[in-house]
Amino acid sequence: MTSPTTTPTTAHPAATPRPRPLTLSRTTATATRVLRQLSHDPRTIALLMLIPCVMLFLLRYVFDGSPGTFDNIGASLLGIFPLITMFLVTSIATLRERTSGTLERLLAMPLGKGDLIAGYALAFGALALVQSALATGLAVWFLGLDVTGSPWLLLLVALLDALLGTALGLFVSAFAASEFQAVQFMPAVIFPQFLLCGLFTPRDRMHPALETISDVLPMSYAVDGMNEVLRHPDITTAFVRDALIVAGCAFLVLALGAATLKRRTA
Repeated sequence: MTSPTTTPTTAHPAATPRPRPLTLSRTTATATRVLRQLSHDPRTIALLMLIPCVMLFLLRYVFDGSPGTFDNIGASLLGIFPLITMFLVTSIATLRERTSGTLERLLAMPLGKGDLIAGYALAFGALALVQSALATGLAVWFLGLDVTGSPWLLLLVALLDALLGTALGLFVSAFAASEFQAVQFMPAVIFPQFLLCGLFTPRDRMHPALETISDVLPMSYAVDGMNEVLRHPDITTAFVRDALIVAGCAFLVLALGAATLKRRTA
C-alpha cells in the first residue's frame, strides 16, 4: 500500500521586529521612572544642581581683582559647565541601566528605543532646566555678571547646552562597557571642544586647521551664542543661528543615540 505523499512545508524566516513608533505616553512614563529613581539619589541631584553654581562662584572670586575678566568668560562657562555635568551624569546613568539588565527588561516590553531615549532626554531636560535657571540666576543677580542682552537668552543657551550634554552622554554610553569607560570618553568628546570653542582665544586667530575643526563642534556655537548675548542688547541673526545649530546637534545626537542603543553590555 502506497503511503500518501506529503508536501514539504517551507520554513519562513522569522520576521524582523518592526521599530515601535514613538508615543507620548511611553515617553512620559519613561521620564517619570527616571525622575523617580533620581529622587532616591541625592548625591546625583547635588552634582547636577550645585556643581555649576559652585564653579561659577569660585570663578567669580578667582577674578575678584579684575571683574571684567569674569564678565568676558563667565557667560561662556555658564553654558559649558551644565554641558559637562549633564554629559557625565547621563552617560553613567544610562550605562548603569544597561549593565544592571534594566534596559533589556524595558525593551522586552512595548517600549521602543525612541521612547527610551526621548524619555531620558525629557527627564534630564527637566533637571537641566532647573540647573540652568539656578546657574543663570546666581551669575546674573548674585555674582554680578554684566550682560548687555536679556538674561533669559542666557538661560535659553545654557539649557540648550545642557540638553546637548544629555544627548552626548546618551550617545557615548552605547560604546562604554563600564562606568569607568564612560568617564574616559570625556577627554575624547568634551576636552577638544573645550579647547577649540573660542573660550581661550578667538577662533579666527587659531591655526586654520584648528579653526576648521572648531567650525563643526557644537560647543563653539554655544560659546558664540553666549557672547552674542554678552555684547548685543537685542536678538541678532547670529544668535538665532548659533541657538539653532546647538539645538539641531542635540536632536541629531539623540537620534544617533536611539540608533546605537544596545540592550545589554557585551
